[in-house]
Amino acid sequence: MDLEVAKKALETGIKFVANCGLKVVELRRGYVKCLVPFAGNGNHIGTMYAGALFTVAEIPGGALFLSSFDMTRYAPIVKEMNLRFLKPAKGDVTIEITLSEEQIAAISAEADAKGKAEFTLDGEIKTADGTVVAISHGIYQIRSLQRL
Repeated sequence: MDLEVAKKALETGIKFVANCGLKVVELRRGYVKCLVPFAGNGNHIGTMYAGALFTVAEIPGGALFLSSFDMTRYAPIVKEMNLRFLKPAKGDVTIEITLSEEQIAAISAEADAKGKAEFTLDGEIKTADGTVVAISHGIYQIRSLQRL
Protein backbone atom coordinates (compact mmCIF):
# COMPACT_ATOMS: atom_id res chain seq x y z
CA MET A 1 0.00 0.00 0.00
CA ASP A 2 1.15 3.53 -0.76
CA LEU A 3 2.35 4.82 2.64
CA GLU A 4 0.92 8.32 2.17
CA VAL A 5 -2.48 6.79 1.42
CA ALA A 6 -2.07 4.56 4.48
CA LYS A 7 -1.26 7.55 6.71
CA LYS A 8 -4.36 9.39 5.51
CA ALA A 9 -6.54 6.30 6.00
CA LEU A 10 -5.23 5.83 9.54
CA GLU A 11 -5.82 9.49 10.42
CA THR A 12 -9.28 9.87 8.87
CA GLY A 13 -10.74 6.40 8.28
CA ILE A 14 -12.23 6.07 11.77
CA LYS A 15 -14.21 9.12 12.86
CA PHE A 16 -13.21 8.77 16.54
CA VAL A 17 -9.52 8.76 15.58
CA ALA A 18 -9.98 11.78 13.31
CA ASN A 19 -11.85 13.63 16.06
CA CYS A 20 -9.00 13.18 18.53
CA GLY A 21 -6.53 14.58 15.98
CA LEU A 22 -4.18 11.59 15.78
CA LYS A 23 -1.35 12.13 13.29
CA VAL A 24 0.88 9.49 11.78
CA VAL A 25 4.18 11.35 12.02
CA GLU A 26 6.20 8.67 10.23
CA LEU A 27 5.32 5.35 8.64
CA ARG A 28 7.60 2.89 6.90
CA ARG A 29 7.95 -0.86 6.74
CA GLY A 30 8.31 -2.06 10.34
CA TYR A 31 8.10 1.39 11.94
CA VAL A 32 5.43 3.86 12.95
CA LYS A 33 5.38 7.02 15.05
CA CYS A 34 2.01 8.49 16.02
CA LEU A 35 1.08 11.67 17.86
CA VAL A 36 -2.06 12.75 19.66
CA PRO A 37 -2.31 16.44 20.53
CA PHE A 38 -3.34 17.57 23.99
CA ALA A 39 -5.61 20.23 22.47
CA GLY A 40 -9.15 18.87 22.37
CA ASN A 41 -8.24 15.78 24.40
CA GLY A 42 -8.19 17.14 27.94
CA ASN A 43 -10.25 15.71 30.75
CA HIS A 44 -11.95 17.12 33.85
CA ILE A 45 -8.66 17.45 35.80
CA GLY A 46 -6.56 19.09 33.08
CA THR A 47 -4.70 16.02 31.85
CA MET A 48 -5.08 13.97 28.69
CA TYR A 49 -8.22 11.85 28.46
CA ALA A 50 -7.51 8.13 28.85
CA GLY A 51 -9.37 7.34 25.61
CA ALA A 52 -6.95 9.52 23.64
CA LEU A 53 -4.00 7.71 25.22
CA PHE A 54 -5.60 4.36 24.38
CA THR A 55 -6.13 5.48 20.77
CA VAL A 56 -2.49 6.44 20.25
CA ALA A 57 -1.48 3.06 21.73
CA GLU A 58 -3.83 0.98 19.56
CA ILE A 59 -3.52 2.55 16.10
CA PRO A 60 0.13 1.51 15.55
CA GLY A 61 -0.95 -2.12 15.13
CA GLY A 62 -3.04 -1.19 12.10
CA ALA A 63 -0.32 1.11 10.82
CA LEU A 64 2.32 -1.62 10.96
CA PHE A 65 -0.08 -4.01 9.27
CA LEU A 66 -0.57 -1.58 6.37
CA SER A 67 3.15 -0.90 5.98
CA SER A 68 4.46 -4.43 6.50
CA PHE A 69 1.94 -7.10 5.49
CA ASP A 70 -0.10 -8.09 2.44
CA MET A 71 -3.47 -6.41 2.93
CA THR A 72 -4.90 -8.23 -0.09
CA ARG A 73 -4.55 -11.53 1.78
CA TYR A 74 -4.86 -10.64 5.47
CA ALA A 75 -6.79 -8.41 7.86
CA PRO A 76 -5.52 -7.14 11.23
CA ILE A 77 -7.37 -7.83 14.48
CA VAL A 78 -6.72 -6.46 17.95
CA LYS A 79 -7.09 -9.32 20.40
CA GLU A 80 -6.05 -7.51 23.58
CA MET A 81 -4.80 -4.08 24.60
CA ASN A 82 -3.53 -3.08 28.01
CA LEU A 83 -2.42 0.35 29.09
CA ARG A 84 -0.59 1.13 32.30
CA PHE A 85 -0.81 4.79 33.26
CA LEU A 86 2.37 6.06 34.92
CA LYS A 87 2.09 9.85 34.99
CA PRO A 88 -0.48 12.41 33.91
CA ALA A 89 -0.01 13.68 30.35
CA LYS A 90 -0.30 17.47 30.16
CA GLY A 91 0.87 17.92 26.58
CA ASP A 92 1.02 16.20 23.21
CA VAL A 93 2.06 12.54 23.31
CA THR A 94 3.78 10.21 20.87
CA ILE A 95 4.44 6.50 20.54
CA GLU A 96 6.95 4.69 18.35
CA ILE A 97 6.52 1.00 17.56
CA THR A 98 8.77 -1.26 15.50
CA LEU A 99 8.78 -4.72 14.01
CA SER A 100 12.07 -6.08 12.73
CA GLU A 101 12.38 -7.67 9.30
CA GLU A 102 12.84 -11.00 11.10
CA GLN A 103 9.58 -10.53 13.03
CA ILE A 104 7.70 -9.51 9.87
CA ALA A 105 9.03 -12.58 8.04
CA ALA A 106 8.14 -14.93 10.92
CA ILE A 107 4.62 -13.51 11.29
CA SER A 108 4.07 -13.73 7.52
CA ALA A 109 5.36 -17.30 7.39
CA GLU A 110 3.07 -18.38 10.23
CA ALA A 111 0.08 -16.65 8.63
CA ASP A 112 0.85 -18.35 5.32
CA ALA A 113 1.08 -21.76 7.01
CA LYS A 114 -1.82 -21.49 9.47
CA GLY A 115 -4.08 -18.79 8.04
CA LYS A 116 -3.37 -16.51 11.00
CA ALA A 117 -0.53 -15.31 13.18
CA GLU A 118 -0.44 -13.54 16.51
CA PHE A 119 2.12 -10.95 17.58
CA THR A 120 2.64 -8.48 20.39
CA LEU A 121 3.49 -4.81 20.28
CA ASP A 122 4.81 -3.00 23.34
CA GLY A 123 5.23 0.73 23.47
CA GLU A 124 5.93 3.76 25.59
CA ILE A 125 3.67 6.79 25.31
CA LYS A 126 5.82 9.87 25.85
CA THR A 127 5.47 13.62 26.17
CA ALA A 128 7.66 15.97 24.12
CA ASP A 129 10.35 16.02 26.85
CA GLY A 130 10.60 12.21 26.78
CA THR A 131 8.62 11.53 29.95
CA VAL A 132 6.93 8.13 29.73
CA VAL A 133 3.30 8.65 30.77
CA ALA A 134 1.96 5.19 29.89
CA ILE A 135 3.11 1.77 28.74
CA SER A 136 1.08 -0.24 26.24
CA HIS A 137 0.94 -3.95 25.53
CA GLY A 138 -1.12 -5.08 22.57
CA ILE A 139 -1.78 -8.52 21.18
CA TYR A 140 -2.65 -8.44 17.49
CA GLN A 141 -3.38 -11.02 14.87
CA ILE A 142 -3.30 -11.08 11.11
CA ARG A 143 -5.93 -13.43 9.76
CA SER A 144 -6.49 -14.76 6.27
CA LEU A 145 -9.32 -12.93 4.50
CA GLN A 146 -10.56 -16.36 3.42
CA ARG A 147 -11.12 -17.33 7.09
CA LEU A 148 -13.01 -14.22 8.22
